[in-house]
Formats: sequence, structure tokens, C-alpha cells
Amino acid sequence: MRRGAVFHLAALILGLAAPRAATAQEAAQGTPPGTPLTLAEVLQSSRRHAPQVLEAIAKVRQAEGKALTAEGAFDTVVKAEAESRLTGFYDGQYAAGTITRPIENWGGSLYGGYRLSSGRFPIYEDERFTNNFGEIKVGAVLSLMRDRLIDDRRFGRIAARFDVDIAEADRLLTAIGVQRRAIGAYNLWVVAGLRLTIYRDLLNLAQERQAGFKRQVQLGARPSILLTENEQNILRRETLVARAEQELAAAANALSLFLRDDNGAPMQPAASRLPAALPPATPTPVDPRANLGARPDLRQIDLRIQQATNRLALDRNALRPRLDLKAEVSQDVGPLGDGGLSRAGTETKVGVSFTLPLQRRVAKGRIDQTTAEIEAIRRRRQQTEEQIINAIDALAIDVRATEKLRTLAADEYDRATTMAGAEARRFALGASDFFLVNVREEAAADAGVRKLDAAYRQIVARAELAAAAADLGALGLE
Repeated sequence: MRRGAVFHLAALILGLAAPRAATAQEAAQGTPPGTPLTLAEVLQSSRRHAPQVLEAIAKVRQAEGKALTAEGAFDTVVKAEAESRLTGFYDGQYAAGTITRPIENWGGSLYGGYRLSSGRFPIYEDERFTNNFGEIKVGAVLSLMRDRLIDDRRFGRIAARFDVDIAEADRLLTAIGVQRRAIGAYNLWVVAGLRLTIYRDLLNLAQERQAGFKRQVQLGARPSILLTENEQNILRRETLVARAEQELAAAANALSLFLRDDNGAPMQPAASRLPAALPPATPTPVDPRANLGARPDLRQIDLRIQQATNRLALDRNALRPRLDLKAEVSQDVGPLGDGGLSRAGTETKVGVSFTLPLQRRVAKGRIDQTTAEIEAIRRRRQQTEEQIINAIDALAIDVRATEKLRTLAADEYDRATTMAGAEARRFALGASDFFLVNVREEAAADAGVRKLDAAYRQIVARAELAAAAADLGALGLE
């Protein structure tokens, strides 16, 4: 056996992936052949092209469209009409135009208009007469009690704005989940590639040793059974390589759901893009509970509480009597028309209207419903917050445990490689046997795989904690 072969294996366990040919997909993306795929590249791709994220963004635009529709309740309205008698005793002609603008803060409206008539009208249409140059009119309708502070229009607009915020929180919640899964898929692919490298190097050692054994058997320095034993090792290690290749292909397929081309189509990364080592784990937040208010799911609940609170104000508004004030000023212009002196001068009118349902059971029933709804939402928020805190504490425990396991796995790997190197030297000096050398080599390889698995579990645990703590920077969402 070559002296130092085990040390060569130990170096390659660190994850130096063999270069492979770049795919046509890489060339189409403008990626130089063999350029390592980074986690930041995957997170950027999933943030921009993941269908779940795009669906959530579409729902935000849908909510924004509904908000614009709600604003339409305050649109200025222009109305025009004209009428002419073609036959009959009366020959009156009439045209009028009105502009109405809703008032946002008083539940009423402002209006202004102009009308012009000519000819004669029957007595029951006396209000259509104007002076020769027409009549100008302005007025206002104000709500003094019910609808003064809130009404259906203002509630609809506020509720639509809250719906936009709720949709945006849902988009962020979706993005956090996608990025968390993308981190896991990327690191699983990297681990699969590094594991394959370990097993391939382990196989190469056995294959190279077989050539040396054949020469030694021919010279009579080794028994021929040694070739059979090493062939058995080669077959076992080829099986490990085949399984690792399958796992790498499956990991690349899973990663393609997050790594997408410019058109959003899934793109399986080429093996030539495997990095030399796992990326650093996501930094652990100093206080994972400190940013609970930024959790999108809690924000959604808070927004729904505010929505229901506004609905309660609208329900209480329905208990109030309606007292509306109307004021109007009109002025006919020009020489007197067929209507006579009654159209001369400035006309000012002020009036009120009062309405009060006696039982008001509709409003009282709605108040009871909305009050109960607010209480239910608050209880749901309490439960959700407690579950989040519990999950964060559990993940923090998991992070600490995986850090310890990773340290232990690294120490075990160091010991295993030391033992493998020592056994190789003893075998070269004739002080050991082939069985022990194989055991030490495979133990070192297994320790390297466990080290990779421990590092992967730590990365996943930290990503889960970052997602639970809504650490957007760690998830590539800032």
C-alpha cells in the first residue's frame, strides 16, 4: 500500500469535489463552468421566482385592487340631463348638470350644479323654470350624529387597506417558509456531494491498492487470497458510491424547486458547481424572542383585531339616531324668465332630517357578534404567541445540541483519521494486517460523513430558528 494514502483520503474528506463538465443550462445562464453555486444565489432565485412567493405577491396586488375599488366610494360624480317637449301644449326645454363630491370626515357630500330652461312648463313642473341665463346652485349634506365619525364608505376603505397589509404579511410569511426550505435543500445537496467525494476517494484507495497487491502476489510477497479480500472491499465501496450518487441526484432534483432560471423554470444544479465545503451556519439571534412583533402571522392577527375593532365602531354607529343637516344656496342669473319674479334674488335653504329605529336590534346583535369575534381573535393570538415562544425555545435547545454534536463529530473525525494514518504506517512496516487497515480507513470515512451530517443538522436548526425569530437578514429577505 502507498505510504500516506490514508492522509490523502483525509484531505479529500473535507469536500474537494472533482470538476465535471458544465451543462448547457449553465451556459444558458451565463455561469462560468465550475463556478461554485452559493447559498445567496439560491436564496435570491427562490425569493424572485418561487411560485408560492409569486402567488402571494399576486394576492397583494389583488388586495391593492380592492383597496382602489373602495376608494371609489369617494369619487366625484358628474350627472347631466336634458329634456325637450316636441309636441303638446307646453314647449318647455330643460338641461341641468350636477357635480357631487363626498365628504370624507362628515359622512355627507358637497354638490354644485347649473340648470337652464326655456319655454313653458305645467304648474306641477314649476321648479324647472329658470331665468334666461340659468340657475347656479351649491349645497352640502352633513351627518351630525350617525355616520359623522364612521360610515360604510370609510369603513370599507379602512378595511381594504388592512386587507393589503394582511396580504403583505402573508407574502412575507410565505417567503420565510420558502427561504427556510431553500436553505435546507441547498445544504442537503452540498452534503450529498461531499459525501459522494468521501466514498469515491475511499473507493480509489482500494482500487489503487489492488494494483499494488497484484504485483506483490506475482512476486510471492503476498498470498493470493488478499486480492479476493480487497475485491470484496472494492465492491462494498462501489455500493456506497452508487448510493451516494443516487442521493446527490435526488438532492439536486429537490434543489431545482428553489434554483430557477430567468424564466422561473426549475434548474437542476450541475455537479461541477458543488462548493468545496458547507457554508457557514446562519448566525443565531442574540435574543430570538426580541423580534416577536415582526412575525408575519402575529401581525396578521393584530391587523384582524384592528379590523374587527373598526367594525365594532361601525356597529355602534348604527345605534345612534340619524340627524342630517342640509344647506343649499341658489341664484338665478340674467333677465327674468317665464317663471316670473319668484326666481329673482338669492335663495337660501337649511333643513334637517331625523331618523331613529326604536328597537335597534340589528345594531345590538352586530355589536354582540363583533365583540365576541374580537375576544376570539385575541385568544387565538395568545395561543399563537405562546406556541411561537415554545417553538423558539425548543429550537434554541436544538441549536445548542447540534453545536455540541458537531464539535463531538469533529473530534471523532480527528481521532479516526489519526488512527487510520497510524494503522497505515504499521501496515507498511509489516506490523499490522490488511483487515485493520480497512477498518481504520472506513471508520475515518464514516466519521467524516457523520461530521458532515452533524454540520447539516446544525445549519438546518439555525435556519429554523432564524425563521421562527423572523430574522429576515439571515433568510436573504432584506
